[in-house]
Amino acid sequence: MAIFGKNGFVWKQEVGFAKKLLVWQYEKSGAALPDEAAISAHAQNIVADAHMIAKKSGSTVLEILKNRVKDIKK
Repeated sequence: MAIFGKNGFVWKQEVGFAKKLLVWQYEKSGAALPDEAAISAHAQNIVADAHMIAKKSGSTVLEILKNRVKDIKK
């Protein structure tokens, strides 16, 4: 099993964290929760964006994920 990359352990952990943040933001805002497939796809896109931004800015993926989820729900 790969550790890094799009099918790696770290990527899966980041996607799982992004899902939890998305669900939390939906619950916090009182909005209807989309189905699991939509949340998973959204989380994948968020993580991919976070990695791209981290490469360009030198920031950490965790901080970018937190900020990205906040921005999406606004």
